Amino acid sequence: MQRDELVDLNAFLAVAEEQSFTRAAARLGTSQSALSHTVRRLETRLGLRLLTRTTRRVSATEAGERLLQTLAPALNSIADEIASLSELSEKPSGTVRITTSEHAAISLLWPKLKQLLPEHPDIHIELSLDSGLTDIVADRFDAGVRLEETIARDMIAVPIGPPLRMAVVGAPSYFARHPRPLRPQDLAQHRCINLRMRSSGGVYAWELEKGKRALRVRVDGQLTFNSASMVRQAALDGFGLACVMEDQMSEPVQAGRLIRVLEDWCPPFPGYHLYYPSRRNASAAFRLVVEALRYRG
Repeated sequence: MQRDELVDLNAFLAVAEEQSFTRAAARLGTSQSALSHTVRRLETRLGLRLLTRTTRRVSATEAGERLLQTLAPALNSIADEIASLSELSEKPSGTVRITTSEHAAISLLWPKLKQLLPEHPDIHIELSLDSGLTDIVADRFDAGVRLEETIARDMIAVPIGPPLRMAVVGAPSYFARHPRPLRPQDLAQHRCINLRMRSSGGVYAWELEKGKRALRVRVDGQLTFNSASMVRQAALDGFGLACVMEDQMSEPVQAGRLIRVLEDWCPPFPGYHLYYPSRRNASAAFRLVVEALRYRG
């Protein structure tokens, strides 16, 4: 159906329901002459007279009544659906789809979402756990979660967590056989556990920094995983040194199951951000989720 046809049908519906060109014109916010022209255009297109006009009233012909019986429910249904869509911008309801890394989902998103959702049962959340750099527009996500440095500049970015740090750790059983490294160059003498990046397929180069010196160190060892959880477990089992997020190792470090080294080479860096392309026409549900996740220090 062409746009003009829909306009003509809506005009006919208004006149037939109001039984008056004057009242129908006021309802549609147009002139009587324009409305009369529109209805005549529809009748000409169909080759049928749809309305009978007298000096006192306007009534539908038999053909007009048949069209009205079909048209009224359909157009009213469209109007109701448009009204319900409008409510989405006011009432927190609907689905919010977010792509995120597993680490961010577990450490930041879920602790806040599990508090938000019981209070808003009409909000539905879909989290897609993916460490790759997903195109949120092409894949129809409402937002993504990544480290600030990986977010495109044309995106809106909202901080959702504190600064992060990396930690280089090893098990006591490993250090019983190997001396502790005192500087990054010492890592060449150690068995290290590598992490293969799912986004690029490359192996993560350990990013170490002290003062104005910033290094990307390529390490070697028996093991390479594409899962940070497996890197952590292999380190706990004494298979070598690992470079992982500090919060993932805080409990075993405090318990003495892992020993931290090169701490002075692991400064804080900006943490996770929620990012999305535009604030225009955001639903109430999306706005509520953004505010719930926002990091306020």
